[in-house]
Amino acid sequence: MYQRWEHVLFLHWRFDAATVQATLPRGLTVDTWNDSAWLGLVPLFMRDVRPRFVPAMPAISDFLELNLRTYVYDALGRPGVYFYSLDCDQPLAVEMARRFLNLNYEHCAMTAAAGVDGWVNFEAQRQGTKDQSAFRYRAMGKAIEADPSSLDFFLIERYRLFTGGRDTDNLKSIQVCHAPYRIRAAEVTAWGDAPIRQAAFQPPGRNADHVCTVDGVDVETFAPHSVE
Repeated sequence: MYQRWEHVLFLHWRFDAATVQATLPRGLTVDTWNDSAWLGLVPLFMRDVRPRFVPAMPAISDFLELNLRTYVYDALGRPGVYFYSLDCDQPLAVEMARRFLNLNYEHCAMTAAAGVDGWVNFEAQRQGTKDQSAFRYRAMGKAIEADPSSLDFFLIERYRLFTGGRDTDNLKSIQVCHAPYRIRAAEVTAWGDAPIRQAAFQPPGRNADHVCTVDGVDVETFAPHSVE
């Protein structure tokens, strides 16, 4: 599939590695930086999402997502991302991702707007819940590629995701391909932690330990493969 990710905000918090490990499917090991696991909360605009050889149709190809993720590696040592939830306001995308990719997509009411002043306002409320998450952020400064030895690189330069529930042996891997992110600093004046609480983690109760933004990147995703 082809898609474009825009107005991407990364908010990361340090978490206890053993606590995160206990939530992962069999076959995945939590990846740590300075002995800490990391949870990432990522609002973004999905644009031009479509299968190969199919043109984008704005009514179904453009939507919003709010993801909760952590960082892992499999038994072969391949680093990647594990998603606890992917809130989305496109019902077709939710059902297709659940059925064919076994991803933890959730139906969600969402609104977002990017102003000419650079500020992004993003709101989300998962279907069947009363919890709302509101974000207000803007990119700051020069866009640069992350240094390979940096925390930025460890957290965001991931080109594989893993799918599968905690109590299943049906672990799958999906590769993604895109140019290296060009990241920028971010000013964040509002954020919500509903997906963290809905995943049964203790809410952090503090501002994020790591923050950055990405203006946009074109992405290819490939078919899932079983992980031995």
